[in-house]
Amino acid sequence: METQQETDYKRIAASIDYLKNNFKNQPSLEEAAEHIHLSPFHFQRMFKDWAGVSPKQFLQYLSIEHAKQMLKNNGATLFDAAFETGLSGTGRLHDLFIKVEGMTPGEYKNGGELLHINYSFAESPFGNIIVASTSKGICHMAFADEKADMALGDLKQKFPNAQYTQIVDSIQQNALFIFGQDWSKLGQIKLHLKGSPFQIKIWETLLKIPLGSLTTYSGLAEQAGYAGASRAVGTAVAGNPVAFLIPCHRVIRSTGEIGQYHWGSTRKSAMIGWEAAKGVIHAEAS
Repeated sequence: METQQETDYKRIAASIDYLKNNFKNQPSLEEAAEHIHLSPFHFQRMFKDWAGVSPKQFLQYLSIEHAKQMLKNNGATLFDAAFETGLSGTGRLHDLFIKVEGMTPGEYKNGGELLHINYSFAESPFGNIIVASTSKGICHMAFADEKADMALGDLKQKFPNAQYTQIVDSIQQNALFIFGQDWSKLGQIKLHLKGSPFQIKIWETLLKIPLGSLTTYSGLAEQAGYAGASRAVGTAVAGNPVAFLIPCHRVIRSTGEIGQYHWGSTRKSAMIGWEAAKGVIHAEAS
């Protein structure tokens, strides 16, 4: 049975699709609300509770013109100003330190038989997720749109011989605080990742993209020290094992288009707009 948060996200996702597909016609609040079978009042309130801004404002953050302007303004200094997003107090993401540790060959050879993995299911603003951790950090986070056993099966394919326990541990709890409004509860988030040195370098570079900002595959490749290797970088981005925490959703096409995403372009749009709105809200409050 769906939770209210899951139902609300599905409605929001449907409304985002509708607004994007009909943007040229500038649909009214009433038309957007009717599309998801809500009254204008309830739709506006639900959307603002989720995003912090109105549907119309949210859509502006997803426009190609807005994306192009962000890429133009941020291109030269984006990574130099990593996490310096202009947010104040406990809301500043540069206070959040995410440490990446690569697994040793011994930890993932033979299907990860030396690993003990805890896993649990949780809600997020973008749908249900499965999150898994070793004693060293988060090793997997993915959106669980299908049945729980299917999401767990995908995890077990990566580490078929690991020992699994369904339990919420402190490592998972700390990481999940990133979906909240108050980041003061966040401690150091640790990631324990299976990947080649090249992949881990790309994932570490992704972590330097500030909340609410965007970059391109070529920009990411250049900053990671692999200029001209956009295709290989794109493959590494697509192989990101930790959704949202490693922000591969902040990489878009050079044209300003959102582009594809492992868990759907609508969810990618939702993340980009949600983060842009949060950045503006915190900046205005500072």
